[in-house]
Amino acid sequence: MPELPEVEIVVQCLDRLLPGRTIRSARLRRSRLAPDITPRSFASRLKESQILSVHRRGKFILINLSNKRTLITHLRMSGRFMLLGPDQEDPKFAHAVFHLDGDERLVFRDQRHFGLMKIVESATVFETKDLAKLAPEPFSNDFSLDYLTTVLKRSKRNVKQLLLDQTKVCGVGNIYASEAMFIAQINPMRRGTQISRAKIAALREAIREVM
Repeated sequence: MPELPEVEIVVQCLDRLLPGRTIRSARLRRSRLAPDITPRSFASRLKESQILSVHRRGKFILINLSNKRTLITHLRMSGRFMLLGPDQEDPKFAHAVFHLDGDERLVFRDQRHFGLMKIVESATVFETKDLAKLAPEPFSNDFSLDYLTTVLKRSKRNVKQLLLDQTKVCGVGNIYASEAMFIAQINPMRRGTQISRAKIAALREAIREVM
């Protein structure tokens, strides 16, 4: 499962390759990849739009377009983007194909079939259900000691469950949560209410360190 650091690397690569390129046409080959829209509408909303930038919120990849829309993608278990030339065939499990200017194609491949795409208005992208509920980013100023202390002290769940809850701590997955708790020397089965403020401070730094 790609976590925040892996998604960040994908975003950085896409943001080097895609801005300025135009999506000449788009094809949704697996309708369940974008369940909120028909394949025909998917294609029409992306056709002849220029890619302005690529960034992320949590583990969601956001591709901003010139038509004031944003393509939201979640890789889930096995989703990946591939930039292919005209002489390269679409790989197996190519669930969405974006034909770019210059005869290249951006292909979304997903062997496990868990990936997700949505097209939303850019002005309200952070108000969409998937993004609005996300917690502060681990490297943001909002992810403060006071914030994490409040999160832990208000719940009876154990620490690991809280760290994996994207509405409490954004972008931390199973491996990174385990590493952070090991560094901070916190038993993952302890309840948040049982952790001292000093330990919470150590946990906050450990999360940022491993991420």
